Amino acid sequence: MRLSLNAPITAVVTGGASGLGEATARRLAERGVKVALFDRNAELGERVAAEIGGVFCRTDVSHDAEVDAAFQMARAALGQERILVNCAGVVSGAKTVSRDRETGAITHFPLDLFERTLRVNLLGTYRCLAKSAAGMATLDRLEDGERGTIINTASVAATDGQVGQAAYAASKAGVVGLTLPVARDLAAEGIRVNSILPGIFQTPMMDSLPGNVQDSLAANIPFPKRLGTGEDYAALALHIVENVYLNGESLRLDGAVRLAPR
Repeated sequence: MRLSLNAPITAVVTGGASGLGEATARRLAERGVKVALFDRNAELGERVAAEIGGVFCRTDVSHDAEVDAAFQMARAALGQERILVNCAGVVSGAKTVSRDRETGAITHFPLDLFERTLRVNLLGTYRCLAKSAAGMATLDRLEDGERGTIINTASVAATDGQVGQAAYAASKAGVVGLTLPVARDLAAEGIRVNSILPGIFQTPMMDSLPGNVQDSLAANIPFPKRLGTGEDYAALALHIVENVYLNGESLRLDGAVRLAPR
């Protein structure tokens, strides 16, 4: 999909108020794309939207009615999107079975937390892509017959899940698993689907860790020996948007790291 300042294209970025989503929204806006941000954080979302000339739609991607309302609002303001970037997600951590060191009491992973992780990371991703694709299918075709493109965010945890990451890894493995079949589902409509698997990235959650912990994590990355950045993610997202022959792929973006068990 060729991005041109003379013919603005509309995008929706979920989780667009911060982190990878914010960086992607800013990069798209720099290329003349009109961007709608879906996020739960109204304060950050309104600020970013104002700075990039976009629109903010308060949304929890795990709620069907909120997503419907957000798409309606975004399309009324900017028109039907041709680009969807799914960055909304949550992180959860707990071992499948844990033993209290003092009492010896045994507990299992909180099932409500497991379900919440799946609802946001997997079902939320699919909910947004399905509703976006239905809208994209109404558009005229561009060069190469393309109508739109969808980018999902998985994680290297999908294949390298660590201790305590059962729910998170399962949710991200689900995103990887749906990428090819959904790309095949939507091929006749001229809609591409790809997923990015970020490695260890400098996100708001990472910023909360001590500096020495961040340095230790970066030291384990083969090259470059640093944490990934939102700009790294945004650069790949932009390439996927513009490379029409890239379809049905799940791409690691990780500096060649492979996660150890813990």
